[in-house]
Amino acid sequence: MPHPASALLCLLLSGPLCGCSVESYAIDKLGDALSKSGRTFASDDDPEFVAEAVPFSLKLIESLLEERPEHAGLLLAAARGFTQYSWAFVQQKAERLEPLDLAASEELRLRAQRLYLRARGYGLRALELEHPGLEARLRADPRAAAADLRLADVERAYWLAAAWGGALTQAKDSPALLADQPIVEALLDRALVLDEGFQQGALHTLLVSYEASRPGAQRGWQERSRAHFARAVELSGGRRAGPYVALAESVCVQDQQRPEFDALIGKALAIDADALPDARLENLVLQARARWLAARASELFLEE
Repeated sequence: MPHPASALLCLLLSGPLCGCSVESYAIDKLGDALSKSGRTFASDDDPEFVAEAVPFSLKLIESLLEERPEHAGLLLAAARGFTQYSWAFVQQKAERLEPLDLAASEELRLRAQRLYLRARGYGLRALELEHPGLEARLRADPRAAAADLRLADVERAYWLAAAWGGALTQAKDSPALLADQPIVEALLDRALVLDEGFQQGALHTLLVSYEASRPGAQRGWQERSRAHFARAVELSGGRRAGPYVALAESVCVQDQQRPEFDALIGKALAIDADALPDARLENLVLQARARWLAARASELFLEE
């Protein structure tokens, strides 16, 4: 039985034969196109439609990676795609389902963890194209290994850290996985040094939530989170909902600051998702989360 990717490519070529050299060229071209497909999804205005469409795209990427296991664009696309899908459409669904059906929520939580780990595998492979043996060095000395990364590595490092960190958030019963936190931290901190403006403050937005769990961060983490928030808002021009939702969900809930929470949620919901087409889907997903958080405010904040 022909490989599904090979069969698809033969059809695309519309030729009677699919020779090895032609097939290799077509795989590379289709791989290049698919590695950029995230931009199309990012500008979509229908999260549910994207949730249904993404799995096919990801499986096609995996099929092509079987033929081209060192295709840098496909590896990055797989790391990014599985991370985004797990967070937006699996983890959040698990969180919303928890009060209604704990068993079903747990199944989704484990699925989210598996998807994050799959993304982590692709992220490591992507970085090891330029830094062979990186995983072993990260496990031996995270800071020293991360110091070898350069500006060109920032996007891959970001998605690797996001995938690895996402898996950690779902690792309630995995001490071995939780022990990897210094690796996630080293990747994030190095990426921030190299390019703090990456994707209009995406690193700062992620760090708004992370600071509370940074080892040894019992004191002063709120100030660091707020500093990341301010910089993320500045870099994004206030056009991304992420910083507002992150600060409301982390700092405001922890400090029981209900008025500020309400104000931040209001600002997130007031953002015009169409004003930044490249982040339209992201903003819509985060605004849905903002509405969910607002509906749970009575659970999140103690009555005065």
